[in-house]
Amino acid sequence: MALKLRLARGGTKKRPFYHIVVADARSPRDGRFIEKLGTFNPLLDKDAENRVVLNSERAKHWLEVGAQPTDRVLRFLDNAGLTKRDPRNNPNKGKPGEKATQRAEEKAAKAAAANAPAEDAAAE
Repeated sequence: MALKLRLARGGTKKRPFYHIVVADARSPRDGRFIEKLGTFNPLLDKDAENRVVLNSERAKHWLEVGAQPTDRVLRFLDNAGLTKRDPRNNPNKGKPGEKATQRAEEKAAKAAAANAPAEDAAAE
């Protein structure tokens, strides 16, 4: 049985609250789970002490048994000092798309064409 350490959503509409749980990888997100390890409240400030509450002893046990954490839970475990999360880098994420690049090139071409007659008049 493949185990996952993941988030199960609770709370109401537009007021999310998550439970950090150990669940079978095949069970649905908010469905059956094996054990509840803690909570995560994204509405609190990032520096609030009760934003993430985690039972680190039980989390360590499940990691030793072979449970695989999701990326978000891995961040929590890294902050708690239980595992090491390698930083990720996606340099292409911040680049504009194809259409935006074309629009920028067209805009630059129009600006250069508009400035060319003014530069010619200033040179004479």
